[in-house]
Amino acid sequence: MTKLYRFELIKGKLKETCPSCGKARRYVRYIDKVTGKLLPYKYGRCDREQSCTYHLNPYADEYLKDELQEVDFKCITMNQPIEKPASYIKHEVMKQTLGSYDTNNFLLWLSTFMTDKDIKQVCSQYKIGTSKHWSGSTVFWQIDNRQNVRSGKIMLFDMTNGKRVKEPFSYINWVHKVLKLDDFNLKQCYFGEHLINDNDERNIAIVESEKTAIISSIYLSNYIWLASGSLNGINVEKSKILKGRTCFLFPDLGAAKKWEEKAEILNELLPGTTFKVSYLLEDVSRRYELEQGCDLADFLPQINRKEQNSIINNKPKRKQSFSTIGEVLDFIQNSCPRLAKSFGLVE
Repeated sequence: MTKLYRFELIKGKLKETCPSCGKARRYVRYIDKVTGKLLPYKYGRCDREQSCTYHLNPYADEYLKDELQEVDFKCITMNQPIEKPASYIKHEVMKQTLGSYDTNNFLLWLSTFMTDKDIKQVCSQYKIGTSKHWSGSTVFWQIDNRQNVRSGKIMLFDMTNGKRVKEPFSYINWVHKVLKLDDFNLKQCYFGEHLINDNDERNIAIVESEKTAIISSIYLSNYIWLASGSLNGINVEKSKILKGRTCFLFPDLGAAKKWEEKAEILNELLPGTTFKVSYLLEDVSRRYELEQGCDLADFLPQINRKEQNSIINNKPKRKQSFSTIGEVLDFIQNSCPRLAKSFGLVE
């Protein structure tokens, strides 16, 4: 059995213009489950949860309080629908993408600050693919711990700066959609989940983007790096695979509070698994000028692994190649006190 409220955010892709920030196709309205009608326009939520935060809940606003009965403000119990099993992509389809790396914009950008050995390592570990859907695009395959391929996220990056191409539209799609697979049921897992096994006792690190997980796996290799895929991509169902592990959450700059709330929920619902939020970017941003919303993928590439220059005068644009994890930990101890404390490097 599951519980549903009378008023719920409408399901599906029907999104409108946000009344607060004015962004098109980002606003989800509330619907009355009894009448089937949308509530007034002001009741809804913008999905730009970091930059807009608009959310007017009809319960909090006491919408139609005098007309509704007490039961309408309680949960309505309904039979839970039968859950469809996850669909999978054939391994042969994935293997066909594991090449043409000289035309892959994302990997070409990585080559500006990573060694050939680094790139070969991440391609092998994360099964990075190249797609023909858009010239130069990358496939980030979601593979679960049973080595099932859940699907692949296709994204196009600018090879000069590593940013995702968003004009004239957002270049992001899924392999199962491109292949037009009928009745495909996508059940996402963490990107990188296939790297988790009983023989690898490293702690888990979770970031938002696949790009960040890949880059961080080279610079901070004492973690198994996973990506949630989005700000809201961390949830209990996906995190069950992390049972018994210590997991560090590395939120983008400005999202620490949101991930603190998620960590609190996960610690409560998944006993035996520990979730801690890292303040690496907050610490670094206090020492250097970093933009709101940046992540490790904006910070780590400043440390060029192809050059052997030292840090001069603690300037933001610094280049250094870390040959051992000890050197990385020394850097964290000097630059990021709260993260160093969580590692036990300082009292």
